[in-house]
Amino acid sequence: MTAPATGRRPITLHDLVLLAVLAVVFGFLYWALVQVWGWLQVVMGPLGDLAQNVLVGGWMVVAPLAIYIVRKPGVGILVEIIASIVEVIFLASPVGPMLILVGFIQGAGAEVAFAATRYRRYGWAVFIASGVTAALANLVLGMVRMGWAGQELFELRVIFQLASGVLLCGVLAKLIGDALLRTGVLDNYAIGRAAQAQAPVESSSGQSSDG
Repeated sequence: MTAPATGRRPITLHDLVLLAVLAVVFGFLYWALVQVWGWLQVVMGPLGDLAQNVLVGGWMVVAPLAIYIVRKPGVGILVEIIASIVEVIFLASPVGPMLILVGFIQGAGAEVAFAATRYRRYGWAVFIASGVTAALANLVLGMVRMGWAGQELFELRVIFQLASGVLLCGVLAKLIGDALLRTGVLDNYAIGRAAQAQAPVESSSGQSSDG
């Protein structure tokens, strides 16, 4: 899907308020996911160290979601950083201030796929690519910080990481964005304006094919 040419608009206060709300909401959800992480480590037994890689996409989903809604460069990084600040300051994340750097890297990773299209394409392929690039960015960070490349089960870690990035980051962000769009609450944002601009085109195409 290529976004219709709706004109380049600067980021507005309206956009910033939404981004702040998304960041705070997902900051709390990310903290809740940390609790799931601890439970999953126990359930996975000998593979418990890989639980983080199974869930990692869930900690990055707000980045492509924010980009989908606002369609401006940098918003994915911004919301991930704010969400990480919420986790560190208000929810006492065990990761500590390092989480802010993690949020920056994960947000930047998610932005890569959209930046490659100059923020003009928002189809499934771009979201899947965003999940992959976000997962790869986080994987490189883990290799540097925790020496994943030299550990056993590295190949399995990579598979879990990429699958989680695709499903819990890319695909889930697209599903959430589309669901919110259908409610009408996003009509005054870039995603809503693009959908409204596309509707007459699709309607005209349908009439032409019927005639």
